[in-house]
Amino acid sequence: MQALGIDIGGSGIKAAPVDVATGKLLADRQKVDTPRPARPGPVADVVKELTASFGWSGLVGITFPGVVTDGVTRTAANLDAAWIGMDAAQLFGQAAGNQVRVLNDADAAGVAEMTFGAGAGESGTVLMVTFGTGIGSALFTQGVLVPNTEFGHIEIRGRDAETRASEHAKELRDQSWSKWAGHVGEFLQHMEALIAPDLIIVGGGVSRQADKWVPRLTGIRARIVPAALLNDAGIVGAAMHTCSTAVPGTSGRG
Repeated sequence: MQALGIDIGGSGIKAAPVDVATGKLLADRQKVDTPRPARPGPVADVVKELTASFGWSGLVGITFPGVVTDGVTRTAANLDAAWIGMDAAQLFGQAAGNQVRVLNDADAAGVAEMTFGAGAGESGTVLMVTFGTGIGSALFTQGVLVPNTEFGHIEIRGRDAETRASEHAKELRDQSWSKWAGHVGEFLQHMEALIAPDLIIVGGGVSRQADKWVPRLTGIRARIVPAALLNDAGIVGAAMHTCSTAVPGTSGRG
């Protein structure tokens, strides 16, 4: 079975058709900068553009960087506030010309990694953390997703964790790998104290350079590994969601 996966992020929107049985991309992914301001209309226009660029007329799965319940976006920390309360599934369905399903971006990445990547076969508690414009999270226990955790917004030193430990924060402050890894490590230590994961999977674009910062993370008991699907995990998870009811509370409507 094939589906188009579209991964909406705070800085870029990526898409590719996916073989959902294998998790493999069926064409080179395409990426478009996220419009600024990132209001619903312009973002939907990018969804339309990407769908058309692949000549796609089948199933479409779309991620969103915020809480998503029944196709409605409930938060939008790194996009425009106009998304709050928006029926994104309906909006994107009109843009794509087909029924779509929408889910949280980190949840999508986590589902893909638990099926085809670094979490495959893991039966304990697994935390997937994506580092990008913000910090996304996906929590699994016994292979079952707890949706919409959004742990990037826990408070550390009086601020959202993602304001110090996201990839964007590193770039904004031009921090060394060592300095940034210290912030990431502090965040992961907080997460370990809260949920005691057996495995932590780190993803997002910065996972390509995991060798530069993962070895610098100290004081954490859990195993820490980079995402096997790297920054394609969200695309794959979005596509998978079109033919699955395994992610509770996040179904989309076209």
